[in-house]
Amino acid sequence: QVSLVESGGGLVQAGGSLRLSCVASIRTFSSYTMGWFRQAPGKEREFVAAIIRSTYYADSVKGRFTISRDNAKSTVYLQMNSLKPEDTAVYYCAGDLRSYGSAWSVGSWGQGTQVTVSS
Repeated sequence: QVSLVESGGGLVQAGGSLRLSCVASIRTFSSYTMGWFRQAPGKEREFVAAIIRSTYYADSVKGRFTISRDNAKSTVYLQMNSLKPEDTAVYYCAGDLRSYGSAWSVGSWGQGTQVTVSS
């Protein structure tokens, strides 16, 4: 059973920054593709970023968000800069991502952390 625990969400003004963290209980963490998704009210959950050795980003966050990982700590991070009100959503850590063209399958989900950006 994989456990993913997020932290770091909160309320920030537009233009501000937040860093999300996700600690994973995976013995072979370094071999897993990890990522972040988000879900805004009334919208479907959407891909934000993923990392294995390379990084992948949604167009909407490219240049503003940075995904990184520390394999020694089994932790993946999402640094979010220049935040916009439209970034407001519940952000979910995702483990064991697999790419299928433009789509991703996800093996495990975290419980989510709320990010609210005020204008």
